Amino acid sequence: MATVIEQDSGLTLRHVSKRFSGDDAPPVLERIDLSIASGEFVSIVGASGCGKSTLLRLIAGLDADYDGEIDFGGARVVTTDLSRGIVFQDHRLFPWLDVEQNVAVALRNAPLSKAEKARAVKEHVALVGLQGYERHYPHQLSGGMAQRVAIARGLVNRPRLLLLDEPFGALDALTRARLQLELQRIWESERITMVLVTHDVEEAVLLSDRIVVMQARPGRIGEVIDVTLPRPRKLGDRGVGKLRDDIVETFFTDAI
Repeated sequence: MATVIEQDSGLTLRHVSKRFSGDDAPPVLERIDLSIASGEFVSIVGASGCGKSTLLRLIAGLDADYDGEIDFGGARVVTTDLSRGIVFQDHRLFPWLDVEQNVAVALRNAPLSKAEKARAVKEHVALVGLQGYERHYPHQLSGGMAQRVAIARGLVNRPRLLLLDEPFGALDALTRARLQLELQRIWESERITMVLVTHDVEEAVLLSDRIVVMQARPGRIGEVIDVTLPRPRKLGDRGVGKLRDDIVETFFTDAI
């Protein structure tokens, strides 16, 4: 059964612009306006250099130097906090810690008892399908398994928003396909707000409620596409492939 979202997990960006200090080039981002509802899955796609990952860093609170407003759950985003989790392309696991310990790192500042932390870690290791691997170290895991640990670590604090920055970009095609389906299952179970940055248009179609297509120089929103295909979706579905092709054609049209 899907988790009921008790707190506002909506995200609103108003006129968000970003320029790196001393840079005479155009802004990295220019006047981004976007609203994401609680429990929605939104993907951001676009060519390299359009500012996708920069935008995700601003939403995460990793960079507070921007113009405009980023509002999450009724408060301006100015720094990181436990309500927003993030998963990167590089799993960033600590090699000297096992699976359980790597997940538990995210709970270091959580206001939970030792028993509550242990229970949360166990539940999230199970959520990503890694029962039996709790005592394994990163060098004993495949790339896909390591990314599962990273996803568990991103979720263990029960964030209201999970940000994913190309989380499957370094994986082989078969592992990536399996984890795409796994992420779809986790979202359907947890129903937290998710924002995914990806170069893979088909991945965006497979997972998203809406797809934000960004344009470059400066980074701005070109189009927002509703994905109304029934869930669960599978790679190879005719509707998934058609929408992917339509979006890719948009990229080529914009580039001319």
